[in-house]
Amino acid sequence: MIARTHQQNISQWLGKGKAIIIIGPRQVGKTTLVRETIQKLGGSALWLTGDDPATRAQLDQISLARLQSLIGRNHLIVVDEAQRFTNIGLTLKLITDHLPEVQLFVTGSSSLDLAAQTKESLTGRKIEFQLYPISFSEMVSEHGYLEERSLLEHRLLYGYYPEVVKSDHNVAQKILGDLSDGIMYKDLLSLDQIKKPSLLVKLLQALALQVGNEVRYSEVGQIIGADPITVERYTDLLEQSFVVFRLPSLSRNARNEIKKGRKIYFFDNGIRNSILKNFAPLALRPDTGALWENFLVAERLKKNAYTNYYCNSYFWRTTSQQEIDYVEESDGKLHAFEFKWQAPRKERYPQAFLDHYPGSNTQTIHRDNFESFLEYVQ
Repeated sequence: MIARTHQQNISQWLGKGKAIIIIGPRQVGKTTLVRETIQKLGGSALWLTGDDPATRAQLDQISLARLQSLIGRNHLIVVDEAQRFTNIGLTLKLITDHLPEVQLFVTGSSSLDLAAQTKESLTGRKIEFQLYPISFSEMVSEHGYLEERSLLEHRLLYGYYPEVVKSDHNVAQKILGDLSDGIMYKDLLSLDQIKKPSLLVKLLQALALQVGNEVRYSEVGQIIGADPITVERYTDLLEQSFVVFRLPSLSRNARNEIKKGRKIYFFDNGIRNSILKNFAPLALRPDTGALWENFLVAERLKKNAYTNYYCNSYFWRTTSQQEIDYVEESDGKLHAFEFKWQAPRKERYPQAFLDHYPGSNTQTIHRDNFESFLEYVQ
């Protein structure tokens, strides 16, 4: 198993009366992470998986007495794929309220229902971790910087899903094909809210082609044959299922700033490329810049989450198309980043941004210095 950064983060909360909730896309290693944690505790656990219809039936509308009988003397309880249980929030509340000796682990691959249910029922009783595909830094720890640096093009094409990182091209494409064909968002397809699965596929393809660009729901709707409200709703569902994530525009009421823009990225480059059925090498692609931007923004997202770095993230653009790829706001200060695959001869930043946000830090991130952006020190 590739060591995950969250292993240490989770261990700090064991035995403190908190339900440990791990959410993230399917197939990123949530269950494996819980198994490793339990193994290190030296105990066995009762596993209740939401993918099993019989188990779901057992927990549906369960009483405290029946729950105590089901758990017995087990002190480690795992509720896997919890979003598939009915009224799971109340069940988890019964465990945390009435069985304080139990260490509860909960995993979920969709925040559609899980977040709402646990927010109300587990207030003050949970600690939540989001697990992503493996990160650049985790792979550096696994086999060293030089090895991982040599695989940079491979990562831009095939991404960081655990089954993918050590597979050759053909196997990686098969794994990613299975994921992008529905496994990773099968919870979405079971919802009544998804009336047209084919429309969801078209939307994913359209979003994959617009990585790095500002996305307008009206324009996407025209491309796929849907109204803007449906495009926004489906995009929101995709985000809650950890397929894509949105980056809003930075606007502080400057007259010419884009006020309600958004960019949309994929949590993993491999999924994006699989949706487009395009794994051509970088030398033959017109979208290397988009792949590089998606890679950096997704890796920065992982880094910030795993190191508890709290910031607001944006992109910046004006109506005259002046743009900065990525901006973070932390402790009242702005840090602006431009992403270039090739190192530029001279760094340039829009004067309008520098004038409107004086004192902001600026940096260009390229393939010769990106480790600093991911806070990896050789």
